[in-house]
Amino acid sequence: MTATNRLAQETSPYLRQHAANPVDWYPWGPEAFAAATERNVPILLSVGYSACHWCHVMAHECFEDDDVAAEMNRRFVNIKVDREERPDVDSIYMDAVQAMSGRGGWPMTVFLTPDGHPFYGGTYFPKPNFLNLMAAIDDVWVNRPEDVRQNVDALTTAIRRTAEIEPASDLPGIAALNQALQQLAGSFDAAWGGFGTAPKFPSTMSLDLVLRAYMRLPQDDARTIVTTSLDAMASGGVYDHIGGGFARYSVDEQWLVPHFEKMLYDQALMIRVYLHAYLVFGEPRWKQVVEETIEYVLRELRHPLGGFYSAEDADSPDEHGHGHEGLFHTWTAEEVTEVLGADAAAAIEWYEFTEAGNFEGRTIPSRLNHRGELLRPPEIEAARQRLFQARSERRRPGLDDKVLTEWNGLMLASLADASAALDRSDWLDAAITNGRFLVANLRGDDDRWHRSWQADGVPQARHAALAADHAALIDGFTRLAEATGDGTWIRHASDVADTMLDHFWDVDNGGLFSIADDAEQLVARQKDLMDNATPSANSIAAVGLLRLGALAGEARFSNHAEQILRLLGRVMPQAPSAFSNALVAVDLVTGGITEIVIVGDRPDLVRAVRTHWLPNSVLAWGKPYDSPLWEGRAAGFAYVCQHYVCQIPVDSVEALLAQLGSN
Repeated sequence: MTATNRLAQETSPYLRQHAANPVDWYPWGPEAFAAATERNVPILLSVGYSACHWCHVMAHECFEDDDVAAEMNRRFVNIKVDREERPDVDSIYMDAVQAMSGRGGWPMTVFLTPDGHPFYGGTYFPKPNFLNLMAAIDDVWVNRPEDVRQNVDALTTAIRRTAEIEPASDLPGIAALNQALQQLAGSFDAAWGGFGTAPKFPSTMSLDLVLRAYMRLPQDDARTIVTTSLDAMASGGVYDHIGGGFARYSVDEQWLVPHFEKMLYDQALMIRVYLHAYLVFGEPRWKQVVEETIEYVLRELRHPLGGFYSAEDADSPDEHGHGHEGLFHTWTAEEVTEVLGADAAAAIEWYEFTEAGNFEGRTIPSRLNHRGELLRPPEIEAARQRLFQARSERRRPGLDDKVLTEWNGLMLASLADASAALDRSDWLDAAITNGRFLVANLRGDDDRWHRSWQADGVPQARHAALAADHAALIDGFTRLAEATGDGTWIRHASDVADTMLDHFWDVDNGGLFSIADDAEQLVARQKDLMDNATPSANSIAAVGLLRLGALAGEARFSNHAEQILRLLGRVMPQAPSAFSNALVAVDLVTGGITEIVIVGDRPDLVRAVRTHWLPNSVLAWGKPYDSPLWEGRAAGFAYVCQHYVCQIPVDSVEALLAQLGSN
């Protein structure tokens, strides 16, 4: 059987990377399932993403190989999925793989019945193993159908478990927060920051939760966790010292050697935790990290119309076009000397170059021997700029230029908050442009949202938006309203929230299903409950609905948020630190939300609020909109309220800060 090119017109760069494979790939859809049914063969589902290093390795070893492709085409119907476009599909089959093997990852390889039920799977397979596996699967399919049915039954139970969880009778409270904080303290790496051992992920939501605990009750232990972690990450190679921005994770405990892919969502989450810590502790080195990370996103990950791209690859091409992990980001001392000449010695010392290098004979710039010493003297900053210019002439890593609604919502929220806190009108303009882009391009004519947009050729939005997309939009639009004083964004957030609750809500157990009631129905309708690399759909919805409810005066939003927390409260005790963002919502409920209303033209009062991190507060200012927050308010005054019951109005910065300090 010869291959047919079905992927060339897809919006996903990852799918298009495989368009010329000798594999007869199908995109996810009814055509593939119909073909498998007609041929009575299993489906071979391969899931990955553009920035995934091992996805590229398996592609070169297997999918580009004629012998492997021939076996794939003969025995199976082959489907290729971009996990970032279709996390709903990815989640179902990742749960199946983890149930079988106890671990997961990408590339993911799963064998399905023609109606989509998984019966075997794994992750990366080198060519010999993959050939043997395909022969074994074919044998089981033909000769032992009962084994297939038994596996299907067992895995169906596993992939449907999130939909069957019942809510707890009570809301989680301070005890749940304390349990998570104790678990985080127990896994904290006092030497190198972060939690647990290698490989190390940033755990930004957990750090934010610890920082909230510090705000409530300042303690040295909490400050140490935050400070050690932020300084170690920003000093290691996981941070791009030349061009700004963070890689996805570190393969070692010291944050030195990253997995070099740079994801939009990581930038968004890193920006907010460094921003919050800067506002609390005033360390200028963390402000520098915020500035450089935002500038990286605006420079390298922004479409001219204002949407943000998804990622840059881990691999970079050499002069022969062969991909090498980290090649773009690493240096030799000779390369530095060639760029800087007589000024090279200072830069080589600053970025801790050694003769042997620290990564495959080359050096990842870092400051690990001088952790926390990140503010560059003028001569080093001049050298950095020259190195950046020289690096920009190299072949860049591959760019995944699809625009994802969820990740843009995360970035929008961070950019809006940072623009307000650091008084950056250029960032605010970028945030407004991004918000307008999302409304114009990701919302359909029927006012329903899409998940993915890509402009290679004819710009188009694809795939029905998921719960996570709606939840991230609510939070992004709400924070854009607070940054701009433009209540139009509250209306947009409310519209998205209504759509989300209409189409994703579980009326029996509460919480949000991942896919809408009128979307393509998969073999399971799951719920995204645990925070992972990104906040779960349910946790970000809980936070967003609580804040939106306070600003809009709509109790239905807050009530749904509390129902989400009752559902999450059932599973939180099993792994408290896996619900860090959900516990932010718990903190909002237990501590109460402070509503700040500033009426009239009082930029001094607005600025006073913005320069402090007030994690349990919302801000209404600018043009009044439909909300009880604005009822009976006099121009020129600030009002500090809880549940719309306010302290006496004040008209000075000192009096406003005094009231906020008492909340």
